Amino acid sequence: MIRIKTVLARTGLSRSTLYRVIAEAAFPRQAPSSINGAGWRESAVNRWIANPAGYRANQLERLF
Repeated sequence: MIRIKTVLARTGLSRSTLYRVIAEAAFPRQAPSSINGAGWRESAVNRWIANPAGYRANQLERLF
């Protein structure tokens, strides 16, 4: 699990752009990591980095 600062640094996206592409299902959603925290699965972020234009969240990722 990686936190938002790491996601922003690795993707080059701004915070507002990140949340916009999440809403469009064009970027992985956050997953709960604890009661008060959430983060991104590193493997999902790596898939997006490999092909940002072709990424679409699969059904399982949309649930979390």
